[in-house]
Amino acid sequence: MTTPVKRGDGVVDAGAIEEPLEIRVDSSPLAVTMRTPGHDEELALGFLFGEGLIDSPRFAGPTADLASNAIEVTGPLLRDPGARSFYTTSSCGVCGKGALEEVELHAPPVSPGPCVAGDLLAALPGRIVQPAFDRTGGLHATALFTAGGETRLVREDVGRHNAMDKVVGRALLDGLLPLRDRILCVTGRLSFELVQKAAIAGAPILVGVGAPSSLAIELAADRGMTLCGFAGNGSVNVYAGSERVST
Repeated sequence: MTTPVKRGDGVVDAGAIEEPLEIRVDSSPLAVTMRTPGHDEELALGFLFGEGLIDSPRFAGPTADLASNAIEVTGPLLRDPGARSFYTTSSCGVCGKGALEEVELHAPPVSPGPCVAGDLLAALPGRIVQPAFDRTGGLHATALFTAGGETRLVREDVGRHNAMDKVVGRALLDGLLPLRDRILCVTGRLSFELVQKAAIAGAPILVGVGAPSSLAIELAADRGMTLCGFAGNGSVNVYAGSERVST
């Protein structure tokens, strides 16, 4: 997930790799995302699940031309995506989506979920092991925790939405969805899209290191989720679903 990059002063650093990935379903192109290579099958399945296009594990694997940066997923899809095409970047994810209405189609309100101590939520970012970030300083991470704060899964990517898709895709393959009693934690800010993906995965609690956007808070409250930001250094801010956070 890293490559040598030369600075202006001639010093060589480790840089995070960013390359395109085309997601194909039954050989038909569906989406292109800019991502860090690795766990591409999980990324494709997590993306399709988050779009309401699949609801169960599917075969996903590299195409015959391994140099083509493409992943093939076995169909059929649950619905016809129609003329809509997906292009995602490592910064904004899928742009131009319908907002709350789109989520309501694929994400019922989450389950009651666990009640968790605030100090445990504040400690979660410090428990995320990020070897590629430690080398490059250029990757986001999403981690899946138990209600007791035990790490179950971590994925890194240049795109925060890709890291989330990789975790959701792995959870789909492992039969863990919906994430009724688990906690998702991300290393960056809390955008609408991350809350959307967590809601569709059924996660009752989403924690982030950074700030949530106004629409992220609105969506979390609408879906009955607990949304926490600025987690770290012994404190955490609760923006929605405070009934799940004990003092």
